[in-house]
Amino acid sequence: MKTDYTKKLHAGAKFPEMDVTLLNGEVKRLATPDNGMDWKMVVVYRGRHCPLCTRYLNHLQDMTSALREIGVDLIAVSGDSKEQLESHLEQLNVSFPLAYGLTVEQMEELGVYISDPRSPQETDHPFAEPGLFVINEQGTVQVADLSNNPFVRPELGALVNGLAWIRNPDNNYPIRGMHR
Repeated sequence: MKTDYTKKLHAGAKFPEMDVTLLNGEVKRLATPDNGMDWKMVVVYRGRHCPLCTRYLNHLQDMTSALREIGVDLIAVSGDSKEQLESHLEQLNVSFPLAYGLTVEQMEELGVYISDPRSPQETDHPFAEPGLFVINEQGTVQVADLSNNPFVRPELGALVNGLAWIRNPDNNYPIRGMHR
């Protein structure tokens, strides 16, 4: 039994500078917003083998306009290979960027839980359990959500509504969870 613990990215911490690869071969800085946005949501998902991830990513597509309206760019990433991501596209209906090839070292740097496949039919590599990070305009972790299984993830409607509230300057809402 493994007794050491994973490192977690803490609220208020600088998000690591990490590059990921999109299907078209473009290399992106994971936390850098694009499309005129100033915040970035990074969704780490298990991979093609997970039907709950497929459902979550497809539901996340429904939230893209609401995220854009509040200035939050979006990317999703997994440890799948390029070929696994290409075959996963048959089940996905998303327009936001999907990256592949997240390494175990990168997963560890993000602090996500990592699982080994139960069988070769599930997948052929260790994979990240779900993680979701929202990075603000200073490159700081504003929101972090980590799970050790696919059944527990933020409800997307509540998350987007909460981000809209946080982003409203009239609310002057600080990063939560900063007590040391």
